[in-house]
Amino acid sequence: MSLGAKRGDVFRLVLSQGLRLAFVGLSVGLALSLVLTRFLRGLLFGVTEMDAPTITAVSALLCLVTLVACYFPARRAARVNPIVALRYE
Repeated sequence: MSLGAKRGDVFRLVLSQGLRLAFVGLSVGLALSLVLTRFLRGLLFGVTEMDAPTITAVSALLCLVTLVACYFPARRAARVNPIVALRYE
């Protein structure tokens, strides 16, 4: 912000970095879960290997939790006074 960024830009930057990391983790997790379900067939009771509603619900829940977890630090970063931050460093 001391170099000209607006509060909205800082907010979007922090939020997008957190969400990007979550989506990468979610993609890797989904790929691994689809591979590992073949080995865990005996442990899945009442759920098929490729249960789309369950996978969708868990993915949506993880995205929502990530959004909430990134929102507060992003809001705090957008409120930082650049002069105070530079003086602290």
